[in-house]
Amino acid sequence: MTGLLNVSASPHVRDKKTTTSIMGDVIIALLPATIVGIYNFKLDALIIILLCIATCVLTEGLFQKIAKRKYTMTDLSAVVTGLLLALNLPSTVPFYIPILGSVFAILVVKQLFGGIGQNFMNPALAARCFLVISFTGKMTDFTYDAVSGPTPLALLKSGESVDLMDMFLGTTAGTIGETSALALLLGGVYLLVRGIISYRIPFFYIATVAVYAAIYSATSLGGFSLEYVAGHLLGGGLMIGAIFMATDYVTSPATPKGQIVFGIFLGLLTATFRIFGGSAEGVSYAIILGNLLVPMIEKFTMPKPFGPSKKDKAKKETKEKNEIMPNTVKLFLITLVSGALLGLVYAVTKDPIAEQNEKKQQEAYMSVFETADSFEELEGFDSEEAGKILEDGGFNGSDISGIVIALDSNKEALGYVVTVVSHEGYGGDIEFSVGISANGTVNGIEFLSIEETAGLGMNATKDEFKSQFTGKQVTAFVSTKSGAKAENEIDALTGATITTDAVTGSVNAAIYYCDYLEGGAGNE
Repeated sequence: MTGLLNVSASPHVRDKKTTTSIMGDVIIALLPATIVGIYNFKLDALIIILLCIATCVLTEGLFQKIAKRKYTMTDLSAVVTGLLLALNLPSTVPFYIPILGSVFAILVVKQLFGGIGQNFMNPALAARCFLVISFTGKMTDFTYDAVSGPTPLALLKSGESVDLMDMFLGTTAGTIGETSALALLLGGVYLLVRGIISYRIPFFYIATVAVYAAIYSATSLGGFSLEYVAGHLLGGGLMIGAIFMATDYVTSPATPKGQIVFGIFLGLLTATFRIFGGSAEGVSYAIILGNLLVPMIEKFTMPKPFGPSKKDKAKKETKEKNEIMPNTVKLFLITLVSGALLGLVYAVTKDPIAEQNEKKQQEAYMSVFETADSFEELEGFDSEEAGKILEDGGFNGSDISGIVIALDSNKEALGYVVTVVSHEGYGGDIEFSVGISANGTVNGIEFLSIEETAGLGMNATKDEFKSQFTGKQVTAFVSTKSGAKAENEIDALTGATITTDAVTGSVNAAIYYCDYLEGGAGNE
């Protein structure tokens, strides 16, 4: 006997790749997009990238020290998470946003579920969605060459034309790392050559979006449009999502068939979100929803093992039946505890949230009526009655949710602040306050709630648009696309005529209602 056998547990596949080497390759693949992002968005982009990486690494290290777990900072996974998150952020966000997002990605999505290999969704994308929900305005404020404007995909959604070459090279508005399809494709080729990722998920993901967009353009836009299809492929983070995040080992299927199903599912979901949803984007939400379905996909695509006997199958079925009741009880207890915790959270946060909303409302009052010293609720105001008054005046798309009287230091009335809700916004209801002096002059408008398309309708919140109403004494405003010339004309937002008309119509409704209160319109 020349030697001893080394017996080890399965699997018996050996590979020279390690987590560190794989993550290193991903970082190298992301360098082209990172360089283009820094070139386009300058120092702000570099600072955000460094903040995300540093915060992710420090958060992981501190948590592992406190939890007395094995240190994994050297495997570069936290660096990859930080870099991916940074590349999915606009360069205009305040610096606290990348820090908060990085802590959420590492602490909540990764470490609290067991660390690397245990997270149920992509940490970087989960953090991005968390930030978009929490800071919608800041996360949808895009610039290029110091000029704020809509992303190409937002323009495409509104029916505008786009420059495909700018989208391919990256000379356009967007997040730091999503703008250059060329840079992302170069990174994808590198990962394929190195054997880090399979072609299946990116190919079927991108191909499904292409087919979906082609069918939609052919059937709903008056004929097949290559620009429309190519715009969907080159914009909106599809490339970075398909190549770098949908292929994440932990949150994507391991089986070849599962990867194909996963890619097709992501493509269908992304295209549906983009075309029929309120936002022009969709990649982030599609991928994290797909992550949740990976166990189900693998269940139906996993190859069946050879050799199980009928007896073994019977034992398995019996075991599964015996586990139904205990699992049901566990699920009930989890649901009960979760409900109790949610109730406790609601009870604890209800008053602070109400106080915060009241503070926001008061700030809006002061913003649209700076000369007032105090505000007093209009006695006898009834929102339903106000709705009927507006309806009689032809304002069917607006409601008034509240009105206060603006008072000076002597408690003399200066005018009104009307809180109006437009039901005609592109992304849903738009709520804002309108300050109107006693002589009918509009003092200003301030938004309380708006969820319009990023880079398009959301530009209504910018001073350039809001200031068009300020200081004007008119009966009704009208929007125009040819440049405002008359006192009552409002320059329409580029690619957001629906939003412009919704806001303008509701300002007119507020003017009409105040005139009604003063004995004018509707009192004949």
